[in-house]
Amino acid sequence: MSGGLEAPSFWWRPPGPAAIALAPLGWLYGAITAGRMARSPAYTAAVPVICVGNFTVGGTGKTPFALALARLLRARGERPVFLTRGYGGRLSGGPPVLLDPDRHGPVEAGDESLLLAAGGPVVITADRAGGARLAETLGSVILMDDGLQNPALAKTVSLALVDAASGTGNGFCLPAGPLRAPVERQLAHVDALVVIGDGVAAGPVEAAARSRGLPAFRARLAARQAPWLKGSRVLAFAGIGRPERFAQSLRTAGAEVAQTRFFGDHHAFTEREAQELLEGAARDGLALVTTAKDRVRLGMSEGDTALARLAQQAKVLDVEMQAEDPQGLAAFLEARLSQGVSPHS
Repeated sequence: MSGGLEAPSFWWRPPGPAAIALAPLGWLYGAITAGRMARSPAYTAAVPVICVGNFTVGGTGKTPFALALARLLRARGERPVFLTRGYGGRLSGGPPVLLDPDRHGPVEAGDESLLLAAGGPVVITADRAGGARLAETLGSVILMDDGLQNPALAKTVSLALVDAASGTGNGFCLPAGPLRAPVERQLAHVDALVVIGDGVAAGPVEAAARSRGLPAFRARLAARQAPWLKGSRVLAFAGIGRPERFAQSLRTAGAEVAQTRFFGDHHAFTEREAQELLEGAARDGLALVTTAKDRVRLGMSEGDTALARLAQQAKVLDVEMQAEDPQGLAAFLEARLSQGVSPHS
């Protein structure tokens, strides 16, 4: 979830008393969001728009998948531009801004915007239509990170990412569950499903998508070469949507995950938390390891502070999203981009 909040654990279990008690609010929230999604777009960009979204709140790997799409598009001669809200950054609520990594830090831009900058120009704004007007002058295709439920901008292709291990949770809408709107009503605005990682929890959504004739692709996060991890005993800490995937990536790379400290998505670390992490690692002889997203947030810390020391000592496990069938995904995108705006917009 955005803002450093942790998702309630009951969201990811079969519906119980808490979910059932909140269900009426969830029905209302879901109906409002579904109605909003059905509105006609306010603006159609001069270049194609690929939306990378999801059905739920929380992380499903949208940012690394958007970066993977950018690599795929650049290999085919396109010039992708990212359009993002810049969650957690001060620029989010203002007019569209072209990210300057040398001038804008995570306080201004948010952590994910700075990660996207590795793949191309990044336009930050909550105003999707206004952001598209700027982005279309900078490249040949817009990659919109999140925004499936936002009707302001017409989408050429809408991809919905689903975590294979958690699916859509208990199937309820906020605040009773993690869904932003009922799955069936969201599927009406989707062109393809992308299942991330391993697991069977996404099976019902995948079946629903296929019943509509929608293709379903698969992708997974893969750790880049990290020989220093093999045999290391580590304290893994992260403030991301699916921290258990981070821990599993460390184990796959050969590390022994002796301790974990997980926080809410986009978590802003405090001095006390940094000191506890440093002391815990030193006491037990563990290496501190975090994600690139968390390291971006720590990177603004300066001086003789626990946060600055944590930023210096923590190593980063670099990962990238890899499509299982990149040729099939590329062919699908090329076909859809040649057709113009999606009928689901």
